[in-house]
Amino acid sequence: MPVAPTPTRKMVDTELADTIKRSQEYLLSIQHPDGYWWGELESNPTMEAEYLLLTYFLDAVDKERWRKLANYILQRQQDDGSWGQYYDAPGDVSTSVECYFALKLAGKSPDLPEMQKAREFILSKGGVPEVRVFTKIWLALFGQWDWKGTPTMPPEMMYLPTWAPFNIYQFSSWARATIVPMTIILTDKPCKPVPDWASIQDLYPDGWTDDNYRLPKPKDLFSWRSVFYYVDMVIKAYQALPFKPGRKQALRKIEEWTVDHQEEDGSWGGIQPPWVYSLIALYHRGYPLDHPVMKKGLEGFERFAIEDETTWRVQACVSPVWDTCLVQIGLLDSGLPPSHPAVQSSTKWLVEEQVRSGGDWQVNVKDVEPGGWAFEFANDNYPDVDDAAEVIIALNMAPMEKEEDEVEKKRAIERGARWMLAMQCSNGGWAAFDKDNDKSLLSKIPFSDFGETLDPPSVDVASHAVEALAKLGYTREDPAIDRAYKYILDEQEEEGPWFGRWGVNYIYGTGAVLPALEAIGEDMQQPYVRRAGEWLLSHQNEDGGWGESCQSYIDESSWGKGPSTPSQTAWALMALLAAGEIDHIATQKGVHYLVTTQNDDGTWDEPYYTGTGFPGYGVGQRLKGLPKPGEPGYQGAEMGAGFMIKYHSYRNCWPLMALGRFRNMGNRAPEILTTTSNNGSGTPSFREPREQEHRS
Repeated sequence: MPVAPTPTRKMVDTELADTIKRSQEYLLSIQHPDGYWWGELESNPTMEAEYLLLTYFLDAVDKERWRKLANYILQRQQDDGSWGQYYDAPGDVSTSVECYFALKLAGKSPDLPEMQKAREFILSKGGVPEVRVFTKIWLALFGQWDWKGTPTMPPEMMYLPTWAPFNIYQFSSWARATIVPMTIILTDKPCKPVPDWASIQDLYPDGWTDDNYRLPKPKDLFSWRSVFYYVDMVIKAYQALPFKPGRKQALRKIEEWTVDHQEEDGSWGGIQPPWVYSLIALYHRGYPLDHPVMKKGLEGFERFAIEDETTWRVQACVSPVWDTCLVQIGLLDSGLPPSHPAVQSSTKWLVEEQVRSGGDWQVNVKDVEPGGWAFEFANDNYPDVDDAAEVIIALNMAPMEKEEDEVEKKRAIERGARWMLAMQCSNGGWAAFDKDNDKSLLSKIPFSDFGETLDPPSVDVASHAVEALAKLGYTREDPAIDRAYKYILDEQEEEGPWFGRWGVNYIYGTGAVLPALEAIGEDMQQPYVRRAGEWLLSHQNEDGGWGESCQSYIDESSWGKGPSTPSQTAWALMALLAAGEIDHIATQKGVHYLVTTQNDDGTWDEPYYTGTGFPGYGVGQRLKGLPKPGEPGYQGAEMGAGFMIKYHSYRNCWPLMALGRFRNMGNRAPEILTTTSNNGSGTPSFREPREQEHRS
């Protein structure tokens, strides 16, 4: 039996360099000619189901597209007949009802085995009466649910001034853009009946006529939820009156607001929910399909859909700015020179994408020059702090070769920093889209049983903002940084990690915080920093990677636990590197995991969802104590009130970033042997790194 050769420094450096080079080459090969990167944003199959239902409502049916939509929905069906919110999730009854209804409307026979299994699952969960409010609204649009079983949102709320409670600007940007057109739908209650053969009466356990359509009455009579339940009843009574002063003008005001908020790409808010409801509301108000607003809205869906020979799928949103800045940081962190044509091109594209016009954020942030960046190609109404922070980091790393380009880039960074500082919330943190959008009472209204009604500060966004400002020279001496520092410390969990609002979950939050602290010059030997590092070390998997399930949002015992993924391993590594743990065996094993799991083409595989849209808490921030079964706000592992995301770019950009930083911090890597494995496959393997003393 041959003896494995003793590793040399050259072998070690070569193996890591080859991994980085393969990743760089792959990313460079998929850059768009205009300079950006854009990966698929995968969510759940309600996107396809609701698009199919939308086109039926709008009389815009394309039978061939419906066939492909149905094919994709069936591809996403799970073994028990259900459909879930994220990879490997338990079936969700609301998602499953929408998919079943869409398939039936598309012509799938209820006698098909797939449909029978879906029906059995749905009925086992209580059927249609148990679905969320938004699903009930979709069903009511087609006569499959009674409108009296949906909440009321009076259009007169558009008259409320910005200082008044419950004005539209107290809702998060995404909820606001959804609620405004939804008031037309909930007020006029339009209905486009489906053929009898497409009816879902078969999903009612107790029969179609016996169901109680009223909203579920809160169990606790002495609560805000109970108050809003009775307020909803009063509003319903008002809706039934023959004369309602100002109603026509309010509806016209909503219509105008909706039209004014359409983006250049045809979307509303850059995301699916307000997009579909705006099209439905305007169509109901008499806008024909050939109207420029309607035409642009429908064409926008087509531009961002992904089609192949058998399927057609819808993205809930697109993320080119986010993808581009992260890929650029990864390329530069891993040694690609800023003068490289790809970096020069992406830098110029990012500068051009800066939002120079106003938006809803100006309601609470006055007299500040626009200067943020949006997540999407076109979402000028809603630039966000997270994108602005990462773009600033990416731009600051890339000097431009042409003097005029460098001057414009620096101006863009300065505008972005001023805008970001103005968006800082009163508690020292940063939210995504708005400032001080944290009136928790709004999360108690009957409408709020899905997603997040508010956009309060989150520690991951705040950390990215702090890191960006630190790269520009800001220090703890600056009041904004000092306030943010105190906010970050206050948000730490007792066990050591930080919550991840926009990524799953405590690994993401901690992976954002520690690099930010290092950037502002924090002493990384501080006990609270070591506690965070120890938490990460204690949650490393046997294979050397890190992973965290989406269930960590509803189950404290799942924090930091789950199958290893490339993106979450990268976040953990960047946190440990920021804490100075380059020599720790856990860091070396993490690098080992990334190097040995890379594909030959330079990519990594990642079926799991590691991005977060909505944890499903309503308030949009971490909860002091997670609701227990039977308590208001409880959601099981199916996360029926949440919205989870799989960024297809994450599995490639974050590992490159982590490996690049590892190499930069002393160019020390695990000792790698290229030997023949036990099965003779020639798979590269590692010699176990020498145990290092943990410096806590």
